[in-house]
Amino acid sequence: MTDKILFEKEGHFAVLTLNQPETRNALSDIDLVDAVVESCEAAHKDMDIRALIVTGAGPVFSSGGNIKHMRDKIGTFKGGAAQVRDNYRAGIQRIPRAFHNLDVPSIAAVNGPAYGAGCDLTLMCDIRIASSTALFAENFVKVGIIPGDGGAWFLPRVVGLPRAMEMTFTGEPIDAAKAKEWGLVSRVVEPDELMNAARDLARRIAANPPQALRWAKQLLREGQHLGLDALLDMAGAFQGELHQTEDHMEAVTAILEKRKPVFKGC
Repeated sequence: MTDKILFEKEGHFAVLTLNQPETRNALSDIDLVDAVVESCEAAHKDMDIRALIVTGAGPVFSSGGNIKHMRDKIGTFKGGAAQVRDNYRAGIQRIPRAFHNLDVPSIAAVNGPAYGAGCDLTLMCDIRIASSTALFAENFVKVGIIPGDGGAWFLPRVVGLPRAMEMTFTGEPIDAAKAKEWGLVSRVVEPDELMNAARDLARRIAANPPQALRWAKQLLREGQHLGLDALLDMAGAFQGELHQTEDHMEAVTAILEKRKPVFKGC
């Protein structure tokens, strides 16, 4: 795996850190895309991981696409229209698919500006906590392009269509306070408190049975497009399976015995 990201397991959660502060954690490089996708797949497969934190090294969460690469028409931006389309499919568009297929609850710890694809990466996570220095910009129009990484799908689902349109059409950033007002983030903390706040939330999530967490996330995700009857059928199937698990019995027993449960993922 490239050193452009760090992937570290801490107890029952993991931290994925974009690790290119010299490029403001740009997201264009194919090896970085590969590493992010591999990290999501590793977290998805490891039942011992119950939450994933995503953050950036340095003062910036992510500047999005590499502007110099756009100018020089290299990497993702190389070739004619058909080739660039294929570059997106083989490159950055794999990241939203990886996060959408990730059953582990994810938390974006937004340590600074999150622009373009960086903003969209925060939206791919289930929960966002922002440093007071964070900025969010869906600023693709500022460089004459559109959200090519799924932002037009994620952003309206988080802030609603009118605000998504405002952010997309103006390309202007909003600060952490406005992001909280608009529901884009759930908490704003001081910069030196950010990772402690994210880790505390990850631990609170990870205190719960892993399979129940994963299926709860699946239900919430599928509930965005399924009808009520279909969702109830899905919930009934999951519930039937969960009632047979050791973790369910451990949770019930621990409540009755007034002690902390120990979950095994089975």
